[in-house]
Amino acid sequence: MTRSPHFFSIVHTIRHIFSHIGVTLLAVGIAFSLPVLAKFILFTWWPRVEDNSQLLLANEIIFAAVLVMLFNLFLSARQGRLSHRLNRLVSLVHVRGGNNWLARWYDRKLLNRITGTRDVSVMSVTGYDTFVSERRKLSQVIDHSYELRVMLMNPYGTGAMRRVQSLGDPAPLLETYREETAATIERLAALADAGKQVTLKFYEDPPFWNLIITGEYVWVQYCHDGHELKDQPEYVFALLRDKPTQGLFSAFYVHFLNQWSAPHHPEYDFATRQLIYRNEQGNEVKRLPFPPRAERSERRAPVMLAG
Repeated sequence: MTRSPHFFSIVHTIRHIFSHIGVTLLAVGIAFSLPVLAKFILFTWWPRVEDNSQLLLANEIIFAAVLVMLFNLFLSARQGRLSHRLNRLVSLVHVRGGNNWLARWYDRKLLNRITGTRDVSVMSVTGYDTFVSERRKLSQVIDHSYELRVMLMNPYGTGAMRRVQSLGDPAPLLETYREETAATIERLAALADAGKQVTLKFYEDPPFWNLIITGEYVWVQYCHDGHELKDQPEYVFALLRDKPTQGLFSAFYVHFLNQWSAPHHPEYDFATRQLIYRNEQGNEVKRLPFPPRAERSERRAPVMLAG
């Protein structure tokens, strides 16, 4: 069930109205209390303080502490305003550095903004967290989309071997990559059978960016060598409608389009389970089975021995 954008706009407007009413009432209350406060300080409090040195010293210390606190609040507000302006320039709307309740709450709040997404583009290592485990909770966005463009790392290529070697124990990690990729392919095949337009391609190089583009938002993770992807912070950049050339959304989106249109990335055929390689003119030049026949033989060998 998608949230109506008109309902969200009405709630947002009502919230602004009540916030302005609260600020106005607070300003009126402060204005009316100033004469009473000034009369109390001049005619009641100050006569008691001026003849008592200890009380005067305590007031000076308290007054100095209040000034320091107000000065720090001013600096914090100024720094916050600067950070807000910088985030606006790069169109950064969300950062997730962990999986605590606050991060999950912000994720849900952001997902509620994403409505009517026609296409979803993904450039990932295995795609398991996006399509199978749903750790990112994007199932609602994916289910309501029409077209899916997915790029995954070839778990049988040299790039996958270089990736797992940087993480420690290569053999178990490589097997995990292959199992997660196979699960993602099955999930994408089910989505294609359900009527969605699904296109899957593979890249051979070690992963550099993990990108998920959902309409006007792009979810970005850096694939750092020697670190698992799940441990890396995730940044969300939004498209600025009034200034589409500003911010990092366009940069990451163009990066995905460049990789997607590169002719050396083979396309996966769900019907034949083959990789289709094309030349620069888009003509098919060869097909290779996926997984490779050698890998299939290795997987079947233990079963034959056991029998």
